[in-house]
Amino acid sequence: MEPSSRISGAELVARLDRIPVWPYPGWILAVVGAGFFFAFFDIVTIGFALPVIQREFGVSAEAASWAITSGLIGYIVGSFLDSRIGDRFGRKVSLFLSVAAFSIGSGLSATSADLGQLVLWRFISGMGIGAEIALVTTYMAEVSPAPLRGRYTGWTIAAGFAGFALVPLIALYLIPQYSWGWRALFVAGAVGGLLIGAMRRGMPPALHWLVARGRLQEAEALLLEAEAFAERRLGEPLPFPADPPPDVSIGDGGFGALFRPPCRGRLLLLGSMWFVYYVGNYGWLTLAPDLFSKHGLSLAQSITSLSIPGLGFVAGAVAAVYTSDRLDRRRTAAAMCVLWGATLAAIGFSASTLTIPILGFVATFTIGFVIPILYTITGENFPTPVRATGVSLSDGFGHLGGAFCGQIIFAVEAWTGFSGAFLAMAATGLLTALMVGFAGGHTGKRLE
Repeated sequence: MEPSSRISGAELVARLDRIPVWPYPGWILAVVGAGFFFAFFDIVTIGFALPVIQREFGVSAEAASWAITSGLIGYIVGSFLDSRIGDRFGRKVSLFLSVAAFSIGSGLSATSADLGQLVLWRFISGMGIGAEIALVTTYMAEVSPAPLRGRYTGWTIAAGFAGFALVPLIALYLIPQYSWGWRALFVAGAVGGLLIGAMRRGMPPALHWLVARGRLQEAEALLLEAEAFAERRLGEPLPFPADPPPDVSIGDGGFGALFRPPCRGRLLLLGSMWFVYYVGNYGWLTLAPDLFSKHGLSLAQSITSLSIPGLGFVAGAVAAVYTSDRLDRRRTAAAMCVLWGATLAAIGFSASTLTIPILGFVATFTIGFVIPILYTITGENFPTPVRATGVSLSDGFGHLGGAFCGQIIFAVEAWTGFSGAFLAMAATGLLTALMVGFAGGHTGKRLE
């Protein structure tokens, strides 16, 4: 079938949303997910390297934590810059740039001769990671049929959490035994990221972005291929699409649209939600090995205790895949945030080599479950012309909480001790649960 010159954007979106299966080759989902894998791999590498970096560079824990802070500030900058590129020139271009940036930054991190160099290279790596997360979330929202949006966004993030789960296992072997072990972790992430970047050239553009830019014939040509692929998978014709709503103008994607109603309120709410959540989330992801070491565990015991919990990331993300499109995303995310808070509080009062693997698994399960759902909710709350930038600003502002988690949590620890540090992280879960309830609900609904 040839593309029609008279079809509307709303009709194209309605046709995409009635497809009941993933309408593209499986390698596309795998390549998108693999980029997330190496981005998430890089995020937690610095946490396991931190105790060794302190000794090698002769700096305090508070000083070394600036390597985390710089990476997350870079995350904010890269997320914003690349999302503007994505909204203007397309999601494929920005996805290539993101994976290139975090690969180069991670590779250079392995060459650091002092803390200053490491802080600089972590900034570059962070730029790529921030861009990757914002653009993958946006891309998956815009290529997936509405009833499957949460599921397939969840699968790509599940691949990312596999990176979280793998790092402790590799770190357990490399870091306690080899002085260069932490550098090897960075090299592994860099090489993998570059390979994924090379494989992204054949990915299709995002249909919603093509529609928003008025490139309807390109969008229909893409959709015809997706429909044909889906029919071959199903072995039968696709159902008729629902009647589309009238085409509505939502602007040209100018930056100012995010600061006018209704986007302004959404931006404020979602940015605040991410800020609070990331203080506790990054506190756990990057500071736990150091906190446990201070609490009396050796570095090897600390890493070993966190190896089993790493599997909880994957288990939680897979659970989110199968519930995200069936249950209201806001309610399930809020419930898991409450569980996260209770678990962190329990760790604060009962941390040992026996309890950390058990309670840590529950904690990481909630992270694996909540993150893909919160990213899906964030992407759904912004219109297509500014979706990438809206996700970027919300998630980027949120990462200010992560950027200064070391300063916040270590300050609380100095004032109240080990248990107080974990209670502070626990409180972020309860506040996040409260805020997510005020976000717009779009489970199974058409994107704006």
